[in-house]
Amino acid sequence: MARIVLGVGTSHSPMLSLAPEHWDIRTQADRDEPAHPYRGGTYGFDALMDVRPTKAFTEQNHIDVRRKNYERCQAGLDALGAKIDAVDPDLLVVIGDDQEDWFHTDVLPAFTVFYGASVYGEGFDPTNPPDDMPAPMVPVRSNYRPLVDTDHPTDADLGRKIIEHAINDEFDVTSSDMAPSNANGPIGIGHAFEFVNRRILKDRVVPSVPILLNTYYPPNQPSARRCYEFGRSIGRAIGAWDRDCTVGVVASGGLTHFVIDEETDRRMIEAMKTHDIDTFAAEPAHTFQSGTSEIKNWIAMLGVLAETGFEMDLVDYVPCYRSDAGTGTAMGFATWS
Repeated sequence: MARIVLGVGTSHSPMLSLAPEHWDIRTQADRDEPAHPYRGGTYGFDALMDVRPTKAFTEQNHIDVRRKNYERCQAGLDALGAKIDAVDPDLLVVIGDDQEDWFHTDVLPAFTVFYGASVYGEGFDPTNPPDDMPAPMVPVRSNYRPLVDTDHPTDADLGRKIIEHAINDEFDVTSSDMAPSNANGPIGIGHAFEFVNRRILKDRVVPSVPILLNTYYPPNQPSARRCYEFGRSIGRAIGAWDRDCTVGVVASGGLTHFVIDEETDRRMIEAMKTHDIDTFAAEPAHTFQSGTSEIKNWIAMLGVLAETGFEMDLVDYVPCYRSDAGTGTAMGFATWS
């Protein structure tokens, strides 16, 4: 029978691939956003500076701190890759969110399980970027795309098993066995998944089963408890699968962003360490909005691991500020074994 041997949680922010001297490229998007979610309210950039003390953020936004945080993040990413290499699972179940890569408001599934034999990745040649792409953003795109168009191997049998198990567990999942297309051809799978392939695995080929959660977009975001229970269904499906192989589980995304909230992050991390699902369930829905919603990918992974007895090893937690208003991304890197 299949055995779960590893859990991994990783952030996948563009800031992980963008030199800290250029984080201000992303800050402009923060300034342009009129409604940043934060603790039940929404705020423009200037209003954020009014509701939170800025002195600490100004210190954390200093270039020397940025550089130290960037290096810590690279070490965290390398540690995750080394852990996967050491455990060497036969397959990976990768849980991420689709940010209008495949799905849009015409059809926006809450839960999608991919069960094709391969999934398309759209290539990107960093030596020949689009003319309108700023040079500092080339490494970002490169970590979100394979170097050439690629059919990533996926495990159709396990994907189908997960779908069937979910339906039996009364989850009305969406099933997909091929990438959607537009006028230009097939659409590559999103950055939550390609970042794992490119930066964590460094292009080492490990067959996978992509699981797509709509954490980001109202009105059909599944609750934290629902994500956890969906993860438990996935875990049971893996345990019932009659193939002799080992399976790793990766959650891609998070932690709080684009308004960093260290108090929320530490509360979520502590709940992960103690497997305190009630804390996740009690968290107000307004916490899990915008990029912070990707914490639900981690919660779903915890559900997959529920019967394993694994313990969390927090590799690092690095809040990476890019403005005096406290915007940026809080990066998390962790393993379970």
